[in-house]
Amino acid sequence: MIDVAILGASGFVGAELLRLCALHPELAPVKLFGDSQAGQRLGDVHPHLALAFPDLTVEKFAPESLDGVGLVLAALQHGHSQRVAPEIIARDIPFVDLGADFRLDSAADYARWYKDEHQAPELLERFVYGIPELNRAKIAASRTVAAAGCYPTSAILALKPLMDLIEPGTIAVDAASGVSGAGKALKEETHFNTVDENLTAYGLLTHRHTAEMEMALGDTLLFTPHLAPMNRGILATCHGKAKGPCDPLAALAEAYANEPFVHVSERAPSTKWTLGSNAVHVSARYDARTGRILAMAALDNLVKGAAGQMIQCANLMLGIEETAGLPKAGVWP
Repeated sequence: MIDVAILGASGFVGAELLRLCALHPELAPVKLFGDSQAGQRLGDVHPHLALAFPDLTVEKFAPESLDGVGLVLAALQHGHSQRVAPEIIARDIPFVDLGADFRLDSAADYARWYKDEHQAPELLERFVYGIPELNRAKIAASRTVAAAGCYPTSAILALKPLMDLIEPGTIAVDAASGVSGAGKALKEETHFNTVDENLTAYGLLTHRHTAEMEMALGDTLLFTPHLAPMNRGILATCHGKAKGPCDPLAALAEAYANEPFVHVSERAPSTKWTLGSNAVHVSARYDARTGRILAMAALDNLVKGAAGQMIQCANLMLGIEETAGLPKAGVWP
């Protein structure tokens, strides 16, 4: 068994990492860090995990607590990972970070989109962008991976195999996310009375995840995220002007024929099909009337959009079967 430390263990993604580790044949969480609820038993912080991990307690992070750990999984807000990364890297521990700190190629891009100067720019080139379907070999050869964000994962997987079919500069991505994507902290915009029976667009024109999409796809695009009244899930609807008549569904099917977590279908995908799983459901159409391509993807933002993707990357880094501990089947109804 590989001993695992989780930073941000008291949050939604931290809880999902623990749920997936409970299913994993080789990953054993031994250190849980979460400053806001430090000192509490895990069963009190996340009651649904009480039977799986009856003896674990959340504690404040201290670098020396990582001694003997074989994997670090960090689910921290942006800005926090760059403070702890030097200590983790100095110990040469395989490290998968879900924060945005090391996803982008340059400190200038980080400053532009996150409105803050990067505190560890010298480490950026060490991190591989963590979408296994794009960078499997690089992830397997790396000790440091920056797992992709939930919105970018859905849009990138829907669009990447189609980029040769689409006119540059014509892509728009509209995506709706469940409220868990906003994190566990209390905010007015995520209160029940705000979200229930409501659909809201936000981050207009300047949402930070735009940078990841443009980096991975190699093209500019317009991204509009929406907050949907559901706990989990992302549905991305993407479109762009086609270079000519084409079969984008066939292109998706060819690109993902051997991918264990990507399901290509003629049916328009639904978020609930992916609930609790590491699966991504994708589909695409060519519209002869408008000359445009429509591509769609659905995933669980806490699994393939976060914790599941982190473990998928960790499996590759550690030489474990890539699918270990990761469910392909969703929960229904």
